[in-house]
Amino acid sequence: MENLHHIVVVGGGAGGLELVTRLGNKLGKKHKARISLVDAGLTHIWKPLLHEVAAGSLDASTNEINYRAHARKHHFEFQLGRLSDLDRRNKAIVIAPFLDEEGREVVPERRIQYDTLVIAIGSTANDFGTPGAQEHCLFLDSLKQARRFHNLMLNAFLRTNHESLQGHSHQLNISIIGAGATGVELAAELRLASRELPVYGMNHLQASDVSITVIEAAERILPALPERLSVAATRELERQNVVVLTGQPVSEIRKDSLLMKDGTELPSEMTIWAAGIKAPPFLAKLDGLEANRTNQLVVQQTLQTTLDANIFAFGDCAACPQPGSDHPVPPRAQAAHQQADALFKTLRNRLQGKAPVPFVYNDHGSLINFSRYTTVGNLMGNLSGRSMYIEGKVARLFYASLYRMHQVALHGFLRTGVIWLMDKISRAMHPRLKMH
Repeated sequence: MENLHHIVVVGGGAGGLELVTRLGNKLGKKHKARISLVDAGLTHIWKPLLHEVAAGSLDASTNEINYRAHARKHHFEFQLGRLSDLDRRNKAIVIAPFLDEEGREVVPERRIQYDTLVIAIGSTANDFGTPGAQEHCLFLDSLKQARRFHNLMLNAFLRTNHESLQGHSHQLNISIIGAGATGVELAAELRLASRELPVYGMNHLQASDVSITVIEAAERILPALPERLSVAATRELERQNVVVLTGQPVSEIRKDSLLMKDGTELPSEMTIWAAGIKAPPFLAKLDGLEANRTNQLVVQQTLQTTLDANIFAFGDCAACPQPGSDHPVPPRAQAAHQQADALFKTLRNRLQGKAPVPFVYNDHGSLINFSRYTTVGNLMGNLSGRSMYIEGKVARLFYASLYRMHQVALHGFLRTGVIWLMDKISRAMHPRLKMH
């Protein structure tokens, strides 16, 4: 193993885990290369599901993948730790010491040698330096944050229910800053939670006691998607009694309120930041690699970094050019999936001395899911290049298939079928909302 070409992938998100799984199955299993995955967590969950975990619609424990167990089945190695530095001259990465919950060192700082390095560490929320955001906002960048949100939400609903029981009812105000896909879908999930919890014992809580507001600085919600989708999404949110405020930048977040740019102050006991993303700041100082103003590593169309042909980057943490466009590949799950596929071919070619595969992004459309209410979206025609608007059950079927495609990439068709059946059984046996 020591003499094999060592491919190190940092980041076990959707794209990173799909890539090491394929590399392990095709190269690691046949001892054509040594494959390693480095991640700061022990488990993987598909990031587009985090808003469902936060609202309690999804039990994360049944959808997590343990990296060590997955590595054993798919012939790659797993290293627990967070990337802290890069030594390009000696082709090594530095992994920060791993500490337990009490701050004691479990594993000291380590260096891992590589022949090919792939960076796929995703993104974090971009608060654009808004005063009070870090102190008073909740974020949904990780499973830990989603679980924290869920606990705070349950406590807030419980408090509102108790106050109503005592005859001191008041409205619980929840604000979501940012009306991209995450913000819009989270609003629908929270509305579902406000209607489901009374069924499970919070008898004095009514959906009307919970005010949900989505705030977008642009002139319409879902500003990056076609206007028809935006109109349909606005209509659906308003039908679910979600307040939609557009053209309303937030200038400051306070403990229990928001200050708008026009001076208006809105009450908000729970504030969620879902506006914009950026790559982790340390990437901008990673041994001289070129990065843009949102800390993304700048890469060529082959996904190789501009200053080092042995280092690749993809997903949300990379700025990849699109032929014929002034904008880079958008930070979306389908882009990471396609990049993982192209990069697998490139790394296989690399071992054979062949040229890398240029990445070309194909936009297959967008789908927005409003919890159990409805789904809307547009699908791109591969031949005509035109988009087709869909909604309802057909759109929901396509939306569900996105996650199943990710599972197929990780487990294959047979195991994904078994997982799907187990999910069906689990939903039939457990409450529709996670209450702990």
